[in-house]
Amino acid sequence: MMHTPASMVMGIVFAPLGLVLVFTAAITPQWREGQARLGMTGPGSLLRSGVRGQGMGVRSGSVEALLLLRSDGLWESCLQVEHSELKQCWPVAGPYQRDPRVRLAQGLVLTSLFLCGTGIVLACIGVRCWTDLPLRGVAATGGLLVVMAGLLSLTALGVYTHNLGRLGMVDPSQGINNHRFPHLTLRPAGSLYFGWLGSCLQVLGGSALLFSFKQPKCPTCPSCPELPDCPACRSCPEITNKPDTDVYEVTC
Repeated sequence: MMHTPASMVMGIVFAPLGLVLVFTAAITPQWREGQARLGMTGPGSLLRSGVRGQGMGVRSGSVEALLLLRSDGLWESCLQVEHSELKQCWPVAGPYQRDPRVRLAQGLVLTSLFLCGTGIVLACIGVRCWTDLPLRGVAATGGLLVVMAGLLSLTALGVYTHNLGRLGMVDPSQGINNHRFPHLTLRPAGSLYFGWLGSCLQVLGGSALLFSFKQPKCPTCPSCPELPDCPACRSCPEITNKPDTDVYEVTC
């Protein structure tokens, strides 16, 4: 008697882990980030007044500059003053929200999460341990959905990463469309790496589920050919006692 195949176990472990990582990437506002220096002179702002309220030692009329950390996600953007707890977040809006590439990434990620969740449910039903053999077709269908989910999230990540510096721009030649951050340079942030890792785990886990099942071979018992073959091939001791018999049984 053999235990559950290792590839099947790998699929059941990798698929939920990939789902958690992709979901974490989707809800966190760190798909891209950048730094910009903002002069303390000029029109007042919430951040400048907040910095003064926290007593950071910035004098009125000073030309000292603040180093601002800007980060964007699929549904939220944040702005934080370096070396300060002052942080402001808001739902994505403006040209960035209306950018078709951002909308495409949002739709692909949402579809990926739905397909992966459905695939995991089907896979759990297919590899259930209260029957002698797994429901190979159901589990394989779940694995296919998980693979599709991974490919969709990889597509979303690829589109976003390829256009990372141009998302939300009215004129790509002028940089990001915000006069308050004229020298903001953008780079990939942590959420993208979570997404890449989770998507790869989804593809690996789904592939393992898709190809981990083989049809058990239940030969006829030589001494009792009239006996029907049972699902787990346990009717005939002469068969089950052979170490090279190509059969397996799923156990919890």
